[in-house]
Amino acid sequence: MKFKIGDKVNFLNESGGGTIVKIIDSKIVHVETADGFELPVLSSELIIDQRTLESESTDNLFSFKPPVKQEVAKNQIEEEESNISEINPWGNVREEKGIYLAFEPHEQQWLLTGDIDVYLINNTSHDILYSLFFEVDESLEGIDFSSVPPDSKILLDTISRDELENWSKGYIQILFHNDLPDKIYYPLHSSIDLKVNRFFKEGSYRSNSLLQNKALIINIINESLLETVSGSDSEKKFGSKAKASVAEAVKEKPLIEKHRTGMGVAIVDLHIAELVDNISGMSSSDMLLYQKDYFKKTLDSAITAEYTKVTYIHGVGNGVLKNEIMKELENYDNTKNQMASISKFGVGALDIKIEYSE
Repeated sequence: MKFKIGDKVNFLNESGGGTIVKIIDSKIVHVETADGFELPVLSSELIIDQRTLESESTDNLFSFKPPVKQEVAKNQIEEEESNISEINPWGNVREEKGIYLAFEPHEQQWLLTGDIDVYLINNTSHDILYSLFFEVDESLEGIDFSSVPPDSKILLDTISRDELENWSKGYIQILFHNDLPDKIYYPLHSSIDLKVNRFFKEGSYRSNSLLQNKALIINIINESLLETVSGSDSEKKFGSKAKASVAEAVKEKPLIEKHRTGMGVAIVDLHIAELVDNISGMSSSDMLLYQKDYFKKTLDSAITAEYTKVTYIHGVGNGVLKNEIMKELENYDNTKNQMASISKFGVGALDIKIEYSE
């Protein structure tokens, strides 16, 4: 059952209840009890307080009823607001600042079955206005448009597996807004081109800090790549040809391709000198952070591109980087690792094999 902020509810499995004050996602809401405590509760463990409904029904007998159109518009606004929630109220977001499209299965134990929640995630410091279009039979259909506050996500839809094909091709356009901006960004136009078979591979669904559960995460664009309006552009007269940022992040050439050595295999050298042209000004912790980030990005890229093995050269050293890699691998359920060929790489390399469900 869908709830909205302000609903009076009772707990299903215990006495008591309260008022819904926050919507986290389609499964979790925050309820404020009579004594002022705010509790996270599963939606499935709540029920609307019938006494409230009866009271509202009685009040309506003696109250003025506004026109139907106004009531419908109000309900639409309330439903839209209830679909917006914080990105991660449970901890820090590790993903890079940017805009993401996420597909979160309802059945986390059986990732390849059941319905899927589709989110647009605004992991930036800007308000965004978006328009979503599907490409259907060589024609375009406008599907949705709305706004999302900074550091928030919106539930676009809950879909069945049969509806995944609809999300394989389309476009998304985004405007960025701040009340007191230091700079102005061009609007974003990004194409959506997803392979449906990705949704039927368990390795596509990853633990992440944008959502509470495993999900297929699509990076539309990083905030650092947004193009700003220059002074000369901002002074152009109305009617002049407008410019827009065009993002191909949804269908970009996989990062792992630059390390490809054969069909489905790659070798990535994580020595900092191989990753950065100039290390001046970088501390040891900066270098390690960069290496870890590059490891994660290339491995994610390899999984998306359906590679079967990636060899990472981490070097001998004191083993700090290797230890960090091993910790990160705990987040990947579909990988196995072993020491790479000593005759070829010495003792400073690791083979990571990627497995896919049939």
